[in-house]
Amino acid sequence: MPGNILWRMANSTVLPESSPARAAEPCAQREGRRKGSDFSELSRRIADAGLLRRRPLYYTVRFGTVALALAGGVAAFLVLGDSWSQLFVAVALAVVFGQLGLAAHDLAHRQVFSGRRPSEAGGLLVANLLLGMSYGWWMNKHTRHHANPNHEEKDPDVSPDILVWSRGQASRAKGLPRFIGKHQAALFFPLLTLEGLNLSFNSFKALRSPSMKRPVVEGTLLVAHFVLYFGGLFTVLSPGRALAFIVVHQALFGIYLGSVFAPNHKGMPMIEEGTPLDFLRRQVLTSRNVRGGFLIDAFMGGLNYQIEHHLFPSMPTPALGRAQVITEAYCAELGVPYHQTGLLASHREALRHMRSVGEPLRNAG
Repeated sequence: MPGNILWRMANSTVLPESSPARAAEPCAQREGRRKGSDFSELSRRIADAGLLRRRPLYYTVRFGTVALALAGGVAAFLVLGDSWSQLFVAVALAVVFGQLGLAAHDLAHRQVFSGRRPSEAGGLLVANLLLGMSYGWWMNKHTRHHANPNHEEKDPDVSPDILVWSRGQASRAKGLPRFIGKHQAALFFPLLTLEGLNLSFNSFKALRSPSMKRPVVEGTLLVAHFVLYFGGLFTVLSPGRALAFIVVHQALFGIYLGSVFAPNHKGMPMIEEGTPLDFLRRQVLTSRNVRGGFLIDAFMGGLNYQIEHHLFPSMPTPALGRAQVITEAYCAELGVPYHQTGLLASHREALRHMRSVGEPLRNAG
């Protein structure tokens, strides 16, 4: 059964050279692939269903709601003044910042506007000015992730900077990754509290990179963000309360982002260089969907449909649910494993994988 194949693959560290999904594919379907790729057929079905059309009304309502929430948070901050009640505002703004991050993600993928210029303008406004994160740096990083998800050498999201994602990385780890890798499953959520600061730090660091197209514009917007952020906090609040606000806000913002992005690929099969996978299988086999209703869709901004998002990055969020039904059925036709689970189960799978790949380091210690 496809589900059993998936679990054998997901519990291994690296995707094998000979994909079980490809081996299970009937001869007639292999013959059909010679006339056109499997993805092209799926793409035709998705286009015929009208799922690639822009959804301006949806994004107007969604972005308008987030903008109102941000304005309400700022207004509450100004009204409350120098009070410990501001910590409740910090919690609320952590959620708003998470939603702004999801908005920047959709703008980067041109889900909102079809043109490059309005997408970039919106991305710079949301990411740099409102979030304090470089749009250009993040887009370069995220584009490489989409091209080679869970690829040990090419996906920056699984590079062993601090955490290790395969036993091969664990065996080569030195310094901080080697130390943290021993207990990375237990340390994962505490480390997420620093993710917002990590994004800002790497954003400023990337301004000197040759790949940065508009370093002056991006740098100016980043500085403006932190002038407004720290200036507002330390003007309205006493130093102690301002620091407490920053800790609560940034920690919960980081946990929110991690809770949205970690379930998508962590714990799914890793790919070695030279593994023969076509586009459809490379995206489906390394991605995990998260089941849920309206609340999960809103919490994860549509990224719970990670398989469909990776296959069709520019597809507007409200179309992903219908695309999921078509994609899952098509993968069943091909015998390609398609994995989806609940939110808590997805985190358990990711943490179980992290603990497993860190085992050699614990044994060595």
